[in-house]
Amino acid sequence: MIEVKDLTKKFADFTAVDNISFSVKRGELFALLGPNGAGKSTTIKMLTTLLRPTSGKLKLNDIDVVKDPNGVRRSFGIVFQDPTLDNEMTAYENMELHGVMYGVPKAEMGTRIEQLLKLVELWERRSSLVKTYSGGMKRRLEIARGLLHHPKVLFLDEPTLGLDTQTRRLLWNYVDSLAKEKDMTVLFTTHYLEEAEDNANRIAIIDHGKLIAIGSVKELKQMTSTDSLEQAYLELTGSEIREEEVDPHEAWRAVRRARNMR
Repeated sequence: MIEVKDLTKKFADFTAVDNISFSVKRGELFALLGPNGAGKSTTIKMLTTLLRPTSGKLKLNDIDVVKDPNGVRRSFGIVFQDPTLDNEMTAYENMELHGVMYGVPKAEMGTRIEQLLKLVELWERRSSLVKTYSGGMKRRLEIARGLLHHPKVLFLDEPTLGLDTQTRRLLWNYVDSLAKEKDMTVLFTTHYLEEAEDNANRIAIIDHGKLIAIGSVKELKQMTSTDSLEQAYLELTGSEIREEEVDPHEAWRAVRRARNMR
């Protein structure tokens, strides 16, 4: 369902993603893990047409991501790290707009919206403007919105960041069941290693833009002679504290703006 071959992304002299290759099977839950600044979000942005690769090939649902971006966008849903909701609309209106844009059948729209808003415990606040929501509520709404059109591939970039344990578990239960029911492929990033251990069929670990390991939890533990995913992860990436991830795309645009002002 997802094919990545020799993928590289450079911003001036900085290589954010360095010649990585992997594939994800239909119906698989696949975790892309790594420290801050490893290249996870840049990889997802290339897969979802937001960034153009410097080199390499990308295919999603057998569609070339670079050659047919409009075609590939119809095949996936995404929940970004950063908020993308319309704060001047209600939760229900945000969901409804997304459903119209992605062609959700009118006969199913109301049922799906109700089901998802109840799942993330926002049904009672469906008529409230999003600008009145807390950060956690907005996150839950974005996850519900990303699932609305039952995409063939769902990208989740730190989907449960800031959510409490109960809500995180409910969301993963729903994602798991939807993936099985709809044969949906899920690629996700997370810093909660237990989420990867509990939900991913396979895990890829990326660091400094390079893919350094890939396999099941059992295979990663065997590879590193460790007893847990956390130990395996630290063995592969080291234990030093990393700076919070900076989007190299935004950094490079800032550099170019500064140059143009000279």
